[in-house]
Order: sequence, then structure tokens, then C-alpha cells
Amino acid sequence: MSSTQPNNRVCIVGGGPAGLATARALLLAGIEFHIFEKHSAVGGIWDPTNPGSPMYESAHFISSKTMSGYYDYPMPDDYPDYPSNKEILAYIRGFCEAYDLRKHLQFDTQIDEALYEKDRGWTLKTNHGTREGYRWLVAANGVTWYPKSPKFDGEETFTGKIMHSVNYQNRDQIAGKRVLIVGAGNSGVDIACDAASSAEQATISLRRGYHILPKHLFGMPVDVFGAQSEWMPLRIQQFTTAIMLRILLGDIRKLGLGKPDHRILESHPIINSQLLHYLQHGDLKAKPDIEKIEGEEVVFKDGTRAGFDIIILATGYDRRIPYLQDGAITYDKVQPKGFLQVFQPDHPELFINGFIETNGGAYKFFDQMAQMIAQGICTQIKGGSKWKKLQSIVQGKEPNLTGGVRYVDSDRHRGYTNAKAYNKAAKKFRKTMGWPELDPGMFDSLRSR
Repeated sequence: MSSTQPNNRVCIVGGGPAGLATARALLLAGIEFHIFEKHSAVGGIWDPTNPGSPMYESAHFISSKTMSGYYDYPMPDDYPDYPSNKEILAYIRGFCEAYDLRKHLQFDTQIDEALYEKDRGWTLKTNHGTREGYRWLVAANGVTWYPKSPKFDGEETFTGKIMHSVNYQNRDQIAGKRVLIVGAGNSGVDIACDAASSAEQATISLRRGYHILPKHLFGMPVDVFGAQSEWMPLRIQQFTTAIMLRILLGDIRKLGLGKPDHRILESHPIINSQLLHYLQHGDLKAKPDIEKIEGEEVVFKDGTRAGFDIIILATGYDRRIPYLQDGAITYDKVQPKGFLQVFQPDHPELFINGFIETNGGAYKFFDQMAQMIAQGICTQIKGGSKWKKLQSIVQGKEPNLTGGVRYVDSDRHRGYTNAKAYNKAAKKFRKTMGWPELDPGMFDSLRSR
């Protein structure tokens, strides 16, 4: 279609968890929207057939089903505490069907460029041609599509294979090999555990010491247990958690792990019970950061060396919104910025959803962001004093979203959001604007029969 004036409708880029949450909120608000998805089905990264998906066979949700589901759409009772990637994909697709969102989706549509003009709105350049007539755009394309690979001194001499974890699918790729995993994010420790059970030799390289949490504490998922202690002051929570883990796990430095250079809760949590098991049994070895590579051997910063056939870089991703014009949004080096990680102060026709690193279950954050987007659009349509008030707030001082936590200085933790602090700031924002809370049952009227 073509139009010289934008209609009061929204284009959502991405049919993954954040894009679908946004769609449901807009549907409730009565705002017209289209979702453009580059793949042939919904699911985002959780669909392993989606080109570029980092999904691997052993991947499970890192937060529990109790803390992770959408508002008004809990995960099924028969799901385990930590659902598999197949179960999460089924859950996302069930959400899409439950709210009849499929009819708003256009699949196999890649957004190559999104251009904004004040009098024309958004023009989308896609692999199917040009689309026009959108007043607002929501960037919900996700954060794990552009792998980040560090360079090592001498890597050109390596006689084996260096690959990023985005290209890892299953144990068959590493069976019988000498494998080094670089990075201790959640995918890194998962793949290290795969290697411990299938590779000839499995090693994980960590650039710093980390606090490692088991998936269950006292018979409950660790995030459920943690939620019960949120009433504590931060320092007391850190102290008691550290003491408890020392009692339960002992001194994990005996397993070759470095001493953490930060207090507990000051980095994204590593939640993995298998990692310690394999380290304790010698099926996995821990090494410090890489100094250099010499032929088949990797030299570590403690002076030790070992030979490897495969090096897997579980070193994270660049968070990009590549279809936007330069300057459309601002970045904190690698992290897209925005008021409450949603609003663009100088660009009220642009929103982001899903570009958040946090210690809480992501989908409820996507729902909060989606509701703010929907309410912000409704406020903009009505105009008047309330719209001026909204502009004044989002162009003002950003709330402190660290919750007083001193997060480690790394790209991953740039713009890191403390779940408790975000919930508090979002609640205050909604109250100030006179917007409704996300109350139980608010989406029931939308459910497909």
C-alpha cells in the first residue's frame, strides 16, 4: 500500500516473545498493528529452524516456569521447573494462537531499512518491496542474532576449528573431540556440560571468577527462593546468600574456578547444577582466560597449556537494530538506551521491547514494556496535557534501575537492569501517568475461543 499520511497504526518488527507481547497489549488497547517476521513461523530464537537462531538441543529456560510466563498466560502445570527449548517454543506458539495474533503477522518478511519522515511516518524497505503508512514502529527483533567473537593472539595458527556458540546444535559436533568452551554465560556452561558428557576432553575458560547458583534451593527453583528474600536490604541479601552457598557448595575454587572479583548478585547469575557436578568428577576442567594460541595448543594466563580440536566461543552477541537510521536511537556502547528501556526521548514514534538484560523472568518484563507502549500511543493520540506530561517524563532523568547493585564492568552488564528496581520504577511511572496496573484477568477478554 502507499500513503502520504501515516495512519494511527503500528508496525512491530519481530514475531518472537517481545513482539507477541506487544501485539497483545496493542490488541487490548484497540490499536491497529502489523507484525513483520523474517522467518516462516513465530518463536524467535526458540525456533531452531529460524536461520541464525542460537538454539541447541540441550537448552532449557534459565529462569523457572513459575517466574517466567506472560501475565494471564502461565506456563502449563505439567511443564518441569525449567522447561526445554521445545516446550518454550510450544508455549510461545500457544500464546500466539490463544490471542489469535497470527492474522496480524506477515511471515518471511525481512526489514532491511526503516525510514521515518514527520509527514509520512515510517517507510519500511523489505524483501517484498516497500510498505508505508505506519505512525509508530516497535523494534522487537531480539538481542541474540549477531555473534560477538574476540580475537586471540596466534589464532591464525590454530590447527583445529574455532566456532561461535551460535553454530552449536548438539553433542554430535563435539563427540570424541578435545573441546574448549570460552565464556561462562548460561549457554557457555550448558555447552561445557554437553562436552563433559560426550567429548574426549572438555575444558571451560573463564575470564573471571563467578558465583554459581544451583537450579534448586531447599526444593524450590532458585529464582522462586530468591523472590522470597527480596524484602531484605541488598547487603544483607548478598551476605546471607553467600554464606548459604558456601555451606551448601563449599569452596568452589578447589575445582579450578577463580575467586570472584565481585559480590554475589553483581553479575548476571550463572544458574547451573551440572557444571559443579562435572568439575567435581573431573569430566570438565576450568581454566583462566586465554593468553595466546600456538598451533593446536592454547596457552592460558596461568601459564598452563593444552591441545584442542575445537574452540567454541560462547562470548555473547552485539545488540543491534540494524534497520534503523543512524541516530534514531542512542546506545550505551552496546546497549540500546531508552526511558525504562522503552521510550526514545527524542523520537516519540519509536519504541523498543526486549532489549533488556535482567535478573528476572523476561516475559513479564516484555508485558510491562508492551503495556507502556500501548498506553503511550493512546496518550499520544489523545494529545493535550497528558501527552505533554508523558513527554516531560521520558525526556527527563532516567530512573536508577540498578537497585543499588554495583554490576561488574562488562559489555553484558552495560545498562543491566535489576528486576526489583525496574518493577518499582515502572509501577511509579504507571501511577504518575494514571495508567492501569497489569491486573490478573485483564487479557481474558482477548482469549480465542
